[in-house]
Amino acid sequence: MAFGEAPVTALEARMRDRLGREVLYVPSCRLGLYVALRHWCPPGGRVLMSPVNDDVIFFVVLAAGLRPVQAPLDPRDGSLDVAAVPEAVWRGLSAVLTTNLYGNPDPAPELRARCDASGIPLLEDAAHAIGSRVGGRPVGAYGDASVFSLSKHAAAKTGGFLAVADPALRGALEKARDDLLAPSRLSSELAYALRPYAEAGVRGLRLVRAARAAMRLLGMEEREEIRMPLRAGELEQAVPAAPALAPFHSWVRVDMHDYRIAPGPLRARRTARLLDRLDARLDAHLAGTRRLLSTEWAPPGAAQPQPLFRVPLLVADRDAAIAALARHRITTGYLYDPPLDDYASDLFTDPSPAPGPARWFARHALPADPLKADRIIAVLRESGTRPVGGIGD
Repeated sequence: MAFGEAPVTALEARMRDRLGREVLYVPSCRLGLYVALRHWCPPGGRVLMSPVNDDVIFFVVLAAGLRPVQAPLDPRDGSLDVAAVPEAVWRGLSAVLTTNLYGNPDPAPELRARCDASGIPLLEDAAHAIGSRVGGRPVGAYGDASVFSLSKHAAAKTGGFLAVADPALRGALEKARDDLLAPSRLSSELAYALRPYAEAGVRGLRLVRAARAAMRLLGMEEREEIRMPLRAGELEQAVPAAPALAPFHSWVRVDMHDYRIAPGPLRARRTARLLDRLDARLDAHLAGTRRLLSTEWAPPGAAQPQPLFRVPLLVADRDAAIAALARHRITTGYLYDPPLDDYASDLFTDPSPAPGPARWFARHALPADPLKADRIIAVLRESGTRPVGGIGD
């Protein structure tokens, strides 16, 4: 299927109406981010980003030929702490990349003003934040470019959007995207179409552990720990080859081997159906977020509730809480511990000038699925999970 055909064009129209910006459909958020980084950042540039982020995004930044610079964080919600970034760091940046972790917005108005003053682009990773707002505008409406994922709130497990402030750039970005695509494959389309039924069967038969073990054996799941293996020796050899995706493919593809594949008709039509239901899902996420934020584990001083993808509850013993949830067959995902500067070392990234808050947040944040809010609250209370003490201590 060509990207200009009806199902994909309809997907773009839906998102264009929602965001009020020109949008370009991409097979994955990570590919859209790579296209944006290559367009807006010169090779060798330095990009300010959050150390509490998916390691895949870290490798996308490296693949774009850029040096990640880890930012200080607010320990309450993992957002970027603009005021704690030293002036010397601002002077050396080529761009800022937000995270909007779990849907909690980064301070986009302040970041926009700071990037304008520094003459650098603001790029928004809105993968977790398709329904979040900040400063009266949707997350993704502040950056020179923003990327969205349909694998999160929409649960499509594929696809995303690259949104841009300047619609005149669409042609150049579309060509850059198309040059990176792999052709659609029938086997991939069939696997995608059958996956929801297979997952439902596995859940019904309570075979989750066995299924995950089989996926690891088949190379479909490559993480046994929170972070994927860094493989520092191989990574050191790949870095000089950037900007290029191929040398970093084994890192960037993790958890989504189809990240560069053009959508076939099955994938595009199912994604369109799920996107049509997005507002109902956002309402459900908002309701669950409100319930979770009313508990003893909620971050202090939480702002107006957003339809969060995950609610970062702050618990004293996160690993014990995860184990308690697992005993009730509630899986905890989207953990980002340790922070990227501890994970990758200063060989591959500039460390945060104030690493303590990120380490604290990564250690205590328990990402809770708001669609399972009542079950999670019941399990945590039954297990005696304690809220964390002083914030950032």
